Amino acid sequence: MTTPAPPPAQPRTPPGALRAKIARLLADRPTEALTTGQICRALGHSSGAVVQAAETLVLRGEADQVGAGKQFRANALTAAAGQTPVISPPGTHSPRAKAAKARTSTPAPPSPKPPAPAPPKPSGPIRRAGGQLYHPRELADLPDVEVLARLRAADVPVLLYGPPGTGKTSLVEAAFPDLITVAGDGDTTVGDLIGEYTQADGGGYVFQYGPLVTAMNEGRALLIDDASLISPKVLAALYPAMDGRRQIQVKAHRGETIQAQPGFFVLAGHNPGVHGAVLTDALASRFAVQVQVSTDYDLALALRIDARVVRAARSLARQVELGELGWAPQLRELISYQRTEAVLGTKAALANLVGIAPVEDRDAVAAAVTKATGIKQVAPLTLGQQLSATALAAQQPPGSTGPAPRSRQR
Repeated sequence: MTTPAPPPAQPRTPPGALRAKIARLLADRPTEALTTGQICRALGHSSGAVVQAAETLVLRGEADQVGAGKQFRANALTAAAGQTPVISPPGTHSPRAKAAKARTSTPAPPSPKPPAPAPPKPSGPIRRAGGQLYHPRELADLPDVEVLARLRAADVPVLLYGPPGTGKTSLVEAAFPDLITVAGDGDTTVGDLIGEYTQADGGGYVFQYGPLVTAMNEGRALLIDDASLISPKVLAALYPAMDGRRQIQVKAHRGETIQAQPGFFVLAGHNPGVHGAVLTDALASRFAVQVQVSTDYDLALALRIDARVVRAARSLARQVELGELGWAPQLRELISYQRTEAVLGTKAALANLVGIAPVEDRDAVAAAVTKATGIKQVAPLTLGQQLSATALAAQQPPGSTGPAPRSRQR
């Protein structure tokens, strides 16, 4: 009986090659935390070898281990680790060897903190992620976006406060392209910040991390917009991530501990005077730097918004400062005025500007608009009587075949 030939031996993976393969895989999927099983299936290696190689990457600082399980994520050094396998003496990076070395050698001094990334040096408008342009303003003798970049490098949380529409969110978006924003309100829950279980397509339930955990894991900037509308009990979940611990516990997900990665930074927006907005001592004390943001009416003029309307807005803003009025058009409303005017004309745009003011302030806004523009009887946009077929036909563009068919209106 012939003895079957043994299967051909598998080529031995060169030292360090599996580690480089794993690094390349992680670098190709930078936003994902891959489990040991996912790495094994992708590379066709045994779990034992994959775990050992991945843990070596973590010990080298060339990848991050996420959560309590065997999950691994790329960091800033992972892509370089995947280019050329780096061979180390046996035992150099194993946990056992490291522990033995720590017991027998003099502790090394702590490594110096890496230098903060250079803040941006804006020379003109900055294009935000949505495509809109942001025009930097002066703050502490520097461009505002540079100030925020320096504060992020020093991990100094920032609170921006001022009326809605003054550009608080625009400033943060211009300063930090990696920004994650949470739109706060009275219904915001802890789950909205940290995460919660959601039903998967297959019918089971999976835990979906919230924006706070995502920003911590990925070292990104996090803006809590309208933070003073969120319940203080909900905001308390954020505070451990902002102090010296820089970590939180996800109680809903097996008590998992999330440690903030370098670059994680928290900002908040507050609109004083908005109904329900309460800036508590606990919230205010977490933000060492607090910046008032008001409308830049000179910028409105530079954007070629009707100077008469800008003049009316300035006058109304002074009345708000004196406590004589509760509302004045901010930059957001002035830009909307300009767009409406381009489509519907000056009179309709002025009427809309009056109409968006709070009811109790409309008379004062209408008076200021009339004084600045000389256009009388400015009232909110209102639907009038039904147009006749003749009137509709007169308003149709050239080349039209006739009046539009009438239909019953309900």
